[in-house]
Amino acid sequence: MPTPTERVHDAYRRIAEADRPEVWITLRPEADLLVEAKAVEDRLAAGEDLPLAGTVVAVKDNIDVAGLPTTAACPEFAYTPETSATAVRRLADAGALVLGKTNLDQFATGLVGTRSPYGAVRNALDPERISGGSSSGSAVAVALGIADVALGTDTAGSGRVPAALHGIVGIKPTLGLVPATGVVPAAQPYDCVTVFARDLGTGTAALRVMTGPDPADPYSRDWPSDVRLAPRHPARVAVPAPDGIAVLGDDERAAFHAAADVLRAAGVEVEAVDVAPLLEAARLLYDGALVAERYAAVGEFLAGGPQSADPTVSGIILAAADLPAHALAADQHRLAAYRASARELLSGFDALLLPTTVGHPTLAEVAADPVGENSRLGTYTNFVNLLDMAAVAVPAGTADGHTFGVSLVSDAFDDQVGLDLAALLTGDDPGEAYPEPGAELAVFGAHLRGQPLNHQLTDLGARFVEATETSADYRMYALATTPPKPGLQRVSDAGVAVRCEVWRISPAGLGAFLAALPAPMTLGSVTLADGRSVVGFGCEPSAVEGAEDISEHGGWLAYRASLEG
Repeated sequence: MPTPTERVHDAYRRIAEADRPEVWITLRPEADLLVEAKAVEDRLAAGEDLPLAGTVVAVKDNIDVAGLPTTAACPEFAYTPETSATAVRRLADAGALVLGKTNLDQFATGLVGTRSPYGAVRNALDPERISGGSSSGSAVAVALGIADVALGTDTAGSGRVPAALHGIVGIKPTLGLVPATGVVPAAQPYDCVTVFARDLGTGTAALRVMTGPDPADPYSRDWPSDVRLAPRHPARVAVPAPDGIAVLGDDERAAFHAAADVLRAAGVEVEAVDVAPLLEAARLLYDGALVAERYAAVGEFLAGGPQSADPTVSGIILAAADLPAHALAADQHRLAAYRASARELLSGFDALLLPTTVGHPTLAEVAADPVGENSRLGTYTNFVNLLDMAAVAVPAGTADGHTFGVSLVSDAFDDQVGLDLAALLTGDDPGEAYPEPGAELAVFGAHLRGQPLNHQLTDLGARFVEATETSADYRMYALATTPPKPGLQRVSDAGVAVRCEVWRISPAGLGAFLAALPAPMTLGSVTLADGRSVVGFGCEPSAVEGAEDISEHGGWLAYRASLEG
């Protein structure tokens, strides 16, 4: 691994080689980052735990970085904040190094990456094509290998469409998990800070650091006590029925079906559903009164006629000035109905697999039809925040000579479920879970993977952690239960180590598990071979009276195999 100093040198070398000035609105001097890199190295030497030490980060220029102008791609709007956005500060506290501020569709209004007085951001792979927006510069900084991680924002798809057009990862968490303190609002109830990275592990590591409530953000949220930490087993994924992907070209449909086949080959149950209600909900963002949120954010400023205002952006936002309050109320009621429909549609599924976007227009095509091309790009993204869902966009090959991507869309707070399913498509190691809540639970028999009661764990969203064994302080007995189960007892002498699995389960999931636990089983503290204590299965002492002692087998599966042999 390069040192932080070496990584900074490499980033600036790549900036020079790429020669893409339109990516940046403000780029910090290399000397400043080298000073910060040395400080990170000193912190590491002093023993600090810095999970993002030396990670180079680019920040979309509607997110505050202390001492750097925030322009939102409009020079007259610029201000210089004294403090960084909460998300940026948390990254820096974890050892990340901020390169600078990246270009965007002005006021984060657009999915094309061309609506900026600082220049259209060209695609990293094909400079004749768009980069996608509004988080255009951030995506290109990652795609060019300049930044390890880049922050974007996503109201209608801006953290996902640019990822699809560059073959990188874009993670859009549940609304409010990453605070938006210090972010210029676009449509505040539906705004989300997002992450671009080359792989899921890097992106999730950054996301984990940024996540957590912030009292300064009235929309920030924490993980619920019943958060799911993994998909069901087998996982179930919905895909659009044929009509739902009719807008795709032939190559795009083939690439989408290939991605679904990868999930099937991994054991996922894939079933077609009618996604029309979701696509109808998407139209509320711009075609209905919800666009009033964009006017509330920057409408008064644009009404003053700043010279650098993008005409397309101004036209979209200023058109909302005269919307009546009753129209907004009516659309909010419609949105509530769409949310209920979405919950019913996806009930029983872990996630919905969708194309991330449609086509990949050239710069010339967007210039000829800026609104039409933009709308097409948001076909499968606009509804996600409106319906309070999470999404992760990943590469899925090529179509028509350009990169193609798909997204796993999941219910609010089911972020890890989507990440795990996305990892099946990318081949990435999903690694440590994104959500923090949970207790470690040791299981010994019928709840092991492949055993008859394992579904009781996976139905609650429990996550497999490791196969290990206890300390040498236990005896195991075969209990006369249905289905057969082992009973574990701690002993003062003549104990053995017993093989087990450790699972992580949410606090509410553990409570539900305990409430449904049948006699004579118990849950209590179990000591593992590495010395740590976890919650684990045991049994009432009376249950082992007359039961067969099976300790010599070292575990339940070995004992069951001996019966078959």
